[in-house]
Amino acid sequence: MYRVIATTKGTAPLSQSRQHFSEKLDGESEHEYDKRTWREKLNYDDKGICFLPAMALKKAMDTAASRLSIPDPDNRRAKLTKYFVSDVIPEGNMSLGIHKDKVQCVVIGADRGEGKRVPSHLPQMAEWGGICSFLVMEEKIKPAMFEKVFRTAGRSIGVGQFRPENGGLNGRFDVIKIKVESIAG
Repeated sequence: MYRVIATTKGTAPLSQSRQHFSEKLDGESEHEYDKRTWREKLNYDDKGICFLPAMALKKAMDTAASRLSIPDPDNRRAKLTKYFVSDVIPEGNMSLGIHKDKVQCVVIGADRGEGKRVPSHLPQMAEWGGICSFLVMEEKIKPAMFEKVFRTAGRSIGVGQFRPENGGLNGRFDVIKIKVESIAG
């Protein structure tokens, strides 16, 4: 078992679209509500500092592992994907170090399901990055394999709203530094 500590830097803007349940004001239209509450679509802690949810990174890794389809060294017909899914565990959210009040808003045309496009206000960070860590519990996943999958996750899968995995342009990141620590166990 080992721990990977990775430093990342966004190569495309990061946009978030967290579901929130802010109360609607009396007489407030959907457009006015969206315009007033767009910052609530951010993920942020109790101090207002934005973060990338651990599961966003985890899901990007799982998808990248599936796409790369790395063969299992012990079974030529099997792949390592299942080990990435079950044995690579993020240790927490990745702080972005940006206060929610410093985040900019973008307006996009969104389909609300009735076939018509309406303006939607979304938070977007042009520059972002942070440090995240993962526990890797399966010996078959070598540090070089982990790094390849994580780099693919950043380049081809992405995180957040309008990410490459879903045909978008946002949420791409590069891996600046990787540190591997052995853990006895």
